[in-house]
Amino acid sequence: MLSLIDTHHHFLDPEAHYYPGLNDPGQPHHRYGDHAALKRPYLPADYLRDSAGVRLLGSVHVEAEWNPRDPLGEMRFIGSLRKQCGLPSVAVGQAWLHQLDARRTLDQLAAFDFVRGVRQKPRANAASRGPPGGMTDPAWLRGYAQLENLGLHYELQTPWWHLAEAARVAGEFPGTQIIINHAGIPSDRSEEGLLAWGRALAEMAAHPNVAIKISGIGEAGGRWRLDANRRVVREVIDLFGVDRCVFGSNYPVDSLCASYQDIFGAFAAFVSDFSAKEQAQLFVENARRLYRIKDTILET
Repeated sequence: MLSLIDTHHHFLDPEAHYYPGLNDPGQPHHRYGDHAALKRPYLPADYLRDSAGVRLLGSVHVEAEWNPRDPLGEMRFIGSLRKQCGLPSVAVGQAWLHQLDARRTLDQLAAFDFVRGVRQKPRANAASRGPPGGMTDPAWLRGYAQLENLGLHYELQTPWWHLAEAARVAGEFPGTQIIINHAGIPSDRSEEGLLAWGRALAEMAAHPNVAIKISGIGEAGGRWRLDANRRVVREVIDLFGVDRCVFGSNYPVDSLCASYQDIFGAFAAFVSDFSAKEQAQLFVENARRLYRIKDTILET
């Protein structure tokens, strides 16, 4: 049985709480396509049902685009789930680093003993000085500068063509850990697209304070493809090394394209030629270190 710390999943309840992307009408589809199936509660019991057959040693809830006016409310919700069932082990909160109240929000998030980092999907910049909320925005950079002293890392989710900006940030703030989400989102699987994605990741991999999460690598309009995703997984590991890669399910989002068992069965197959120690690093030990997760085994 595969042992795992799942570094990327979401608990959510759009019936009880407000998530703009799930509750508001007229929202665009997810990058995988129609996401109507996600507009329902997804709680620990659902997650344990989906992950049956995996020896789950821990998990990481990543902010689920909760009401941006109340980022602390999500962590109170997650805290209540942890008290009920021990899941998730730790969490990544939501923070809008460019806003005037960013420092206050970060202070309050850091006060939760299970919060390890923050995520904000930075806005895309068309030029060197882009709109508010991008990685070249001075206000965003001032917010980002607060993370190290608070013991928080940054979860980066952005299309790979913005990773040059992220590389500059990594170099300017070497004491702040960055964890790239979803393998840098290699959505263009053409040869040209994959080569450009690989070059962008290589620029990030040059910074020792950057790790990467192999998760969320489904494709629009189709099921999870072994042949397409093997190359992605192996190139990420080649670039970052075994000690800077972790795996995540991105559930329930990736339920749109694959079962939990199919995703992790494929990940295991892709690295089956690695040593037992290397496989343990990829599936458990790197996650334990990066997210500071204690030695607990969940009964599933």
